[in-house]
Amino acid sequence: MNERIIYLASVNPVDIYGINDKNLDLIKSYFPQIKIIARGDIVKAIGNEKDLNEFEDKFNLLLVNLEQFGKLGGLEIEQILKESDFSAHTNENGNGKDILVHGPNGHIVKALTKNQVRLVESSNTNDLVFAVGPAGTGKTYTAVALAVRALKMREVKRIILTRPAVEAGENLGFLPGDLRDKLDPYLQPLYDALRDMLPTQKLLKYLDDGTIEVAPLAFMRGRTLDHAFVILDEAQNATEPQLKMFVTRMGRSAKFIVTGDITQIDLPRKQGSGLLQAERILKNIPGIDFIYLDSKDVVRHGLVTKIIKAYQRKTDD
Repeated sequence: MNERIIYLASVNPVDIYGINDKNLDLIKSYFPQIKIIARGDIVKAIGNEKDLNEFEDKFNLLLVNLEQFGKLGGLEIEQILKESDFSAHTNENGNGKDILVHGPNGHIVKALTKNQVRLVESSNTNDLVFAVGPAGTGKTYTAVALAVRALKMREVKRIILTRPAVEAGENLGFLPGDLRDKLDPYLQPLYDALRDMLPTQKLLKYLDDGTIEVAPLAFMRGRTLDHAFVILDEAQNATEPQLKMFVTRMGRSAKFIVTGDITQIDLPRKQGSGLLQAERILKNIPGIDFIYLDSKDVVRHGLVTKIIKAYQRKTDD
């Protein structure tokens, strides 16, 4: 017999189980061939692989429905679970295999383009992945979603997000506040991604107790990062020694993703980009993969794609 576990990290278990487990009992009635055990925010199903796949897909559709519409009653459950051919429904809403994170207010995060899917698949099979591409291609957003998913699935104990603060030299002193206040503007895009994927109170709790850490790259020196999902963003602005330092922080049961845009290097001319060096010397090592995204992966405003292509033509000229 096989076992499948689903974590209800982004919803209130009562909303899915129903009052006095009324919804849960109805769900169980549709899957008599498997054993379903619900305890707190964990649902465990035991049975054969085929039945478990169907259960997981349809249970995730129930979660999608709950997060989209804010409620889940017997009628909605029966409509979803009675549907024998639910491919159209899953294509519209996304099923458990496509969805990376169920965020607050019904927000669903999943890989939207071919290369984003490749990034997800590569991270599933490699412990160190480099995602290289221009702005707006979802490199960082997809990486953060993978990290949040790993935390929710309890595959890691913490998330560490880091960026090089290349402008933080002499200009840093002109910013108001303490060190954290001065550095936070450089890390804001990482906070923005996290807010899309975690309820505010849970995110604040994780930041407060260290389950999620957002810090400048310099703060990684001398550390060993065990049981963590670690993302280095804007890696094109890490110097060669800095990037070497970062990738050698990898500890036991750790996942690393390095993202960067080689067309936007802000380092002084005499300093080489660590991302470019890593691309040259790490590319053929088993367990390390490089995923390249391009203008076809842009998921921002439609003009962003045109802007990127225009700059590419200018560079080619």
